[in-house]
Amino acid sequence: MSGIDNSGTFKLGNRVVKRLGYGAMQLAGPGVFGPPKDHQAALTVLREAVASGVNHIDTADFYGPHVTNQIIREALAPYRDDLVIVTKISARRGADGSWIPAFSREELTQAVHDNLRNLGLDVLDVVNLRAMFDVHQPAQGSLEAPLTVLADLQRKGLVRHIGLSNVTPVQVAEGRRICEIVCVQNYYNVAHRADDALIDDLARQGIAYVPFFPLGGFTPLQSSTLSDVADRLGATPMQVALAWLLKRAPNILLIPGTSSVAHLRENLAAGQLTLSPQTLAELEGIGS
Repeated sequence: MSGIDNSGTFKLGNRVVKRLGYGAMQLAGPGVFGPPKDHQAALTVLREAVASGVNHIDTADFYGPHVTNQIIREALAPYRDDLVIVTKISARRGADGSWIPAFSREELTQAVHDNLRNLGLDVLDVVNLRAMFDVHQPAQGSLEAPLTVLADLQRKGLVRHIGLSNVTPVQVAEGRRICEIVCVQNYYNVAHRADDALIDDLARQGIAYVPFFPLGGFTPLQSSTLSDVADRLGATPMQVALAWLLKRAPNILLIPGTSSVAHLRENLAAGQLTLSPQTLAELEGIGS
Protein backbone atom coordinates (compact mmCIF):
# COMPACT_ATOMS: atom_id res chain seq x y z
CA MET A 1 0.00 0.00 0.00
CA SER A 2 1.30 3.45 -0.88
CA GLY A 3 0.03 6.86 -1.91
CA ILE A 4 -3.39 8.40 -1.27
CA ASP A 5 -4.88 8.18 -4.78
CA ASN A 6 -7.82 5.92 -3.90
CA SER A 7 -9.24 8.16 -1.19
CA GLY A 8 -10.74 10.68 -3.64
CA THR A 9 -11.53 14.35 -3.14
CA PHE A 10 -14.34 16.52 -1.78
CA LYS A 11 -15.21 20.21 -2.04
CA LEU A 12 -14.47 22.21 1.11
CA GLY A 13 -15.95 25.64 0.57
CA ASN A 14 -14.71 26.69 -2.86
CA ARG A 15 -11.60 24.47 -2.66
CA VAL A 16 -11.18 20.82 -3.58
CA VAL A 17 -9.21 18.78 -1.03
CA LYS A 18 -8.03 15.20 -0.91
CA ARG A 19 -10.08 13.23 1.61
CA LEU A 20 -6.96 12.09 3.47
CA GLY A 21 -5.54 15.13 5.22
CA TYR A 22 -3.36 15.80 8.23
CA GLY A 23 -4.13 17.02 11.76
CA ALA A 24 -1.42 19.10 13.43
CA MET A 25 -2.48 18.68 17.07
CA GLN A 26 0.31 16.21 17.90
CA LEU A 27 3.00 18.66 16.79
CA ALA A 28 2.77 20.44 20.16
CA GLY A 29 4.17 19.03 23.39
CA PRO A 30 2.48 16.56 25.79
CA GLY A 31 -1.16 17.41 26.43
CA VAL A 32 -1.07 19.62 23.30
CA PHE A 33 0.86 22.12 25.43
CA GLY A 34 4.28 23.67 24.95
CA PRO A 35 6.83 22.94 22.22
CA PRO A 36 7.45 19.51 20.67
CA LYS A 37 10.32 17.44 22.03
CA ASP A 38 11.79 17.33 18.50
CA HIS A 39 11.25 20.55 16.55
CA GLN A 40 13.04 19.30 13.43
CA ALA A 41 10.93 16.13 13.34
CA ALA A 42 7.77 18.28 13.44
CA LEU A 43 8.97 20.29 10.42
CA THR A 44 9.89 17.09 8.60
CA VAL A 45 6.52 15.40 9.07
CA LEU A 46 4.65 18.46 7.75
CA ARG A 47 6.88 18.71 4.68
CA GLU A 48 6.51 14.98 4.07
CA ALA A 49 2.70 15.24 4.31
CA VAL A 50 2.54 17.97 1.66
CA ALA A 51 5.13 16.20 -0.52
CA SER A 52 2.93 13.09 -0.33
CA GLY A 53 -0.03 15.01 -1.76
CA VAL A 54 -1.86 16.10 1.38
CA ASN A 55 -3.56 19.46 0.73
CA HIS A 56 -5.80 19.76 3.83
CA ILE A 57 -4.15 20.55 7.17
CA ASP A 58 -6.15 20.98 10.38
CA THR A 59 -4.79 23.13 13.20
CA ALA A 60 -5.70 25.63 15.94
CA ASP A 61 -3.82 28.48 17.55
CA PHE A 62 -4.72 27.06 20.99
CA TYR A 63 -2.55 24.01 20.21
CA GLY A 64 0.59 24.87 22.14
CA PRO A 65 -0.74 27.60 22.29
CA HIS A 66 0.62 29.14 19.07
CA VAL A 67 3.17 26.33 18.67
CA THR A 68 1.61 24.27 15.88
CA ASN A 69 0.73 27.29 13.73
CA GLN A 70 4.25 28.67 14.04
CA ILE A 71 5.68 25.26 13.06
CA ILE A 72 3.32 25.04 10.08
CA ARG A 73 4.47 28.46 8.91
CA GLU A 74 8.15 27.60 9.34
CA ALA A 75 7.76 24.27 7.54
CA LEU A 76 5.48 25.21 4.66
CA ALA A 77 5.39 28.97 3.96
CA PRO A 78 5.19 30.26 1.31
CA TYR A 79 2.23 27.88 0.96
CA ARG A 80 1.34 25.89 -2.14
CA ASP A 81 -1.68 27.29 -3.99
CA ASP A 82 -3.71 24.11 -3.47
CA LEU A 83 -3.07 23.85 0.30
CA VAL A 84 -6.10 24.45 2.53
CA ILE A 85 -5.38 25.20 6.20
CA VAL A 86 -8.37 24.83 8.53
CA THR A 87 -8.22 26.26 12.03
CA LYS A 88 -10.46 26.45 15.12
CA ILE A 89 -11.32 29.20 17.58
CA SER A 90 -13.25 29.67 20.87
CA ALA A 91 -10.82 28.19 23.39
CA ARG A 92 -7.71 29.44 25.17
CA ARG A 93 -5.21 27.70 27.41
CA GLY A 94 -4.60 28.20 31.10
CA ALA A 95 -1.04 28.35 32.46
CA ASP A 96 -1.57 24.73 33.57
CA GLY A 97 -2.60 23.62 30.07
CA SER A 98 -6.33 23.64 30.87
CA TRP A 99 -8.87 24.35 28.11
CA ILE A 100 -10.90 27.51 28.81
CA PRO A 101 -13.91 28.70 26.78
CA ALA A 102 -13.15 31.93 24.89
CA PHE A 103 -16.48 32.90 23.36
CA SER A 104 -16.60 36.69 23.70
CA ARG A 105 -16.41 39.02 20.68
CA GLU A 106 -12.97 40.23 21.82
CA GLU A 107 -11.60 36.70 22.33
CA LEU A 108 -12.92 35.40 18.99
CA THR A 109 -11.60 38.42 17.10
CA GLN A 110 -8.21 38.09 18.82
CA ALA A 111 -8.13 34.37 17.95
CA VAL A 112 -8.65 35.06 14.25
CA HIS A 113 -5.85 37.65 14.29
CA ASP A 114 -3.56 35.27 16.24
CA ASN A 115 -4.15 32.55 13.63
CA LEU A 116 -3.45 34.96 10.77
CA ARG A 117 -0.23 36.20 12.38
CA ASN A 118 1.15 32.83 13.44
CA LEU A 119 0.30 31.12 10.14
CA GLY A 120 1.55 34.11 8.13
CA LEU A 121 -1.69 34.50 6.17
CA ASP A 122 -3.84 37.46 5.07
CA VAL A 123 -7.03 35.39 5.11
CA LEU A 124 -7.94 32.08 6.77
CA ASP A 125 -9.37 29.42 4.40
CA VAL A 126 -11.74 27.83 6.93
CA VAL A 127 -12.36 28.69 10.58
CA ASN A 128 -14.29 26.22 12.74
CA LEU A 129 -16.18 27.63 15.71
CA ARG A 130 -15.80 25.02 18.43
CA ALA A 131 -18.73 24.87 20.85
CA MET A 132 -17.40 24.93 24.42
CA PHE A 133 -20.58 24.43 26.48
CA ASP A 134 -18.90 21.15 27.45
CA VAL A 135 -15.17 20.93 26.74
CA HIS A 136 -15.26 17.21 25.94
CA GLN A 137 -18.52 16.64 24.06
CA PRO A 138 -21.39 18.42 22.30
CA ALA A 139 -23.85 20.08 24.69
CA GLN A 140 -26.89 22.24 24.02
CA GLY A 141 -26.53 26.01 23.92
CA SER A 142 -27.00 28.75 21.33
CA LEU A 143 -24.12 29.58 18.98
CA GLU A 144 -25.82 32.66 17.57
CA ALA A 145 -23.68 35.27 19.38
CA PRO A 146 -20.22 33.80 18.63
CA LEU A 147 -21.17 32.73 15.11
CA THR A 148 -22.41 36.25 14.34
CA VAL A 149 -18.97 37.56 15.36
CA LEU A 150 -17.26 35.06 13.06
CA ALA A 151 -19.63 35.93 10.19
CA ASP A 152 -18.70 39.61 10.70
CA LEU A 153 -15.00 38.72 10.39
CA GLN A 154 -15.85 36.78 7.23
CA ARG A 155 -17.54 39.86 5.75
CA LYS A 156 -14.39 41.87 6.58
CA GLY A 157 -12.39 39.44 4.42
CA LEU A 158 -10.36 37.81 7.21
CA VAL A 159 -12.11 34.42 6.88
CA ARG A 160 -13.22 32.68 3.66
CA HIS A 161 -15.37 29.87 5.05
CA ILE A 162 -16.93 28.87 8.37
CA GLY A 163 -17.33 25.47 9.98
CA LEU A 164 -18.53 24.11 13.33
CA SER A 165 -16.92 21.73 15.81
CA ASN A 166 -18.10 19.77 18.87
CA VAL A 167 -21.73 20.49 17.97
CA THR A 168 -25.19 18.92 18.10
CA PRO A 169 -27.49 18.58 15.06
CA VAL A 170 -29.63 21.40 16.54
CA GLN A 171 -26.57 23.69 16.62
CA VAL A 172 -25.71 22.76 13.02
CA ALA A 173 -29.23 23.75 11.95
CA GLU A 174 -28.98 27.00 13.93
CA GLY A 175 -25.58 27.75 12.40
CA ARG A 176 -26.83 27.21 8.86
CA ARG A 177 -29.52 29.86 9.43
CA ILE A 178 -26.82 32.40 10.37
CA CYS A 179 -24.20 31.77 7.67
CA GLU A 180 -23.01 29.15 5.21
CA ILE A 181 -21.43 26.19 7.02
CA VAL A 182 -18.90 24.23 4.93
CA CYS A 183 -17.88 21.55 7.44
CA VAL A 184 -18.69 19.95 10.78
CA GLN A 185 -15.91 18.50 12.93
CA ASN A 186 -17.05 16.07 15.65
CA TYR A 187 -15.95 12.96 17.52
CA TYR A 188 -16.81 9.92 15.40
CA ASN A 189 -15.30 6.53 14.61
CA VAL A 190 -16.24 2.91 13.89
CA ALA A 191 -17.31 2.40 17.53
CA HIS A 192 -18.67 5.87 18.37
CA ARG A 193 -21.55 6.38 15.91
CA ALA A 194 -23.73 9.07 17.49
CA ASP A 195 -23.48 11.27 14.36
CA ASP A 196 -24.63 8.66 11.80
CA ALA A 197 -27.82 10.55 10.88
CA LEU A 198 -26.03 13.93 10.87
CA ILE A 199 -23.33 12.64 8.50
CA ASP A 200 -25.93 11.40 6.03
CA ASP A 201 -27.85 14.69 6.21
CA LEU A 202 -24.66 16.72 5.63
CA ALA A 203 -23.72 14.46 2.70
CA ARG A 204 -27.03 15.29 1.04
CA GLN A 205 -26.26 19.01 1.53
CA GLY A 206 -22.69 18.73 0.17
CA ILE A 207 -21.21 19.68 3.55
CA ALA A 208 -17.97 18.04 4.71
CA TYR A 209 -17.84 16.01 7.93
CA VAL A 210 -14.44 15.78 9.62
CA PRO A 211 -14.26 13.10 12.34
CA PHE A 212 -11.67 13.50 15.04
CA PHE A 213 -10.27 10.70 17.22
CA PRO A 214 -10.71 7.98 14.55
CA LEU A 215 -9.37 5.44 17.08
CA GLY A 216 -10.93 6.92 20.22
CA GLY A 217 -8.37 9.61 21.04
CA PHE A 218 -7.32 9.88 24.67
CA THR A 219 -9.23 6.65 25.53
CA PRO A 220 -8.32 4.37 22.59
CA LEU A 221 -11.06 1.98 21.55
CA GLN A 222 -10.37 -1.67 22.28
CA SER A 223 -11.86 -3.86 19.55
CA SER A 224 -10.87 -7.45 18.88
CA THR A 225 -12.89 -7.26 15.64
CA LEU A 226 -10.81 -4.30 14.42
CA SER A 227 -7.59 -6.11 15.37
CA ASP A 228 -8.73 -9.34 13.67
CA VAL A 229 -9.64 -7.55 10.45
CA ALA A 230 -6.33 -5.68 10.48
CA ASP A 231 -4.37 -8.94 10.95
CA ARG A 232 -6.26 -10.57 8.10
CA LEU A 233 -5.60 -7.65 5.73
CA GLY A 234 -1.95 -7.23 6.73
CA ALA A 235 -2.78 -3.72 7.94
CA THR A 236 -2.85 -1.85 11.25
CA PRO A 237 -6.04 -1.21 13.24
CA MET A 238 -5.60 2.53 12.52
CA GLN A 239 -5.46 1.88 8.77
CA VAL A 240 -8.62 -0.22 8.91
CA ALA A 241 -10.41 2.42 11.02
CA LEU A 242 -9.46 5.13 8.50
CA ALA A 243 -10.42 2.98 5.51
CA TRP A 244 -13.80 2.30 7.10
CA LEU A 245 -14.37 6.05 7.54
CA LEU A 246 -13.52 6.67 3.87
CA LYS A 247 -16.14 4.07 2.89
CA ARG A 248 -18.71 5.34 5.40
CA ALA A 249 -19.72 8.46 3.44
CA PRO A 250 -18.30 10.49 0.52
CA ASN A 251 -18.29 13.74 2.53
CA ILE A 252 -15.98 12.42 5.27
CA LEU A 253 -12.56 14.10 5.34
CA LEU A 254 -9.87 12.53 7.50
CA ILE A 255 -7.24 14.41 9.51
CA PRO A 256 -5.20 11.75 11.34
CA GLY A 257 -2.39 13.35 13.30
CA THR A 258 1.11 12.15 14.03
CA SER A 259 4.56 13.52 14.79
CA SER A 260 6.28 10.60 13.01
CA VAL A 261 7.02 10.29 9.28
CA ALA A 262 6.67 6.48 9.41
CA HIS A 263 3.27 6.79 11.08
CA LEU A 264 2.23 9.48 8.56
CA ARG A 265 3.04 7.15 5.65
CA GLU A 266 1.12 4.37 7.37
CA ASN A 267 -1.94 6.61 7.78
CA LEU A 268 -1.86 7.79 4.16
CA ALA A 269 -1.60 4.19 2.94
CA ALA A 270 -5.08 3.59 4.41
CA GLY A 271 -6.40 5.16 1.20
CA GLN A 272 -5.18 2.09 -0.69
CA LEU A 273 -6.95 -0.41 1.56
CA THR A 274 -9.89 -2.27 0.02
CA LEU A 275 -12.63 -3.48 2.36
CA SER A 276 -14.93 -6.22 1.05
CA PRO A 277 -18.69 -6.09 1.78
CA GLN A 278 -18.18 -8.93 4.28
CA THR A 279 -15.39 -7.03 6.07
CA LEU A 280 -17.48 -3.85 6.13
CA ALA A 281 -20.36 -5.79 7.70
CA GLU A 282 -17.99 -7.11 10.39
CA LEU A 283 -16.75 -3.60 11.14
CA GLU A 284 -20.30 -2.20 11.21
CA GLY A 285 -20.98 -4.59 14.06
CA ILE A 286 -18.45 -2.81 16.30
CA GLY A 287 -20.73 0.20 16.63
CA SER A 288 -23.91 -1.70 17.44
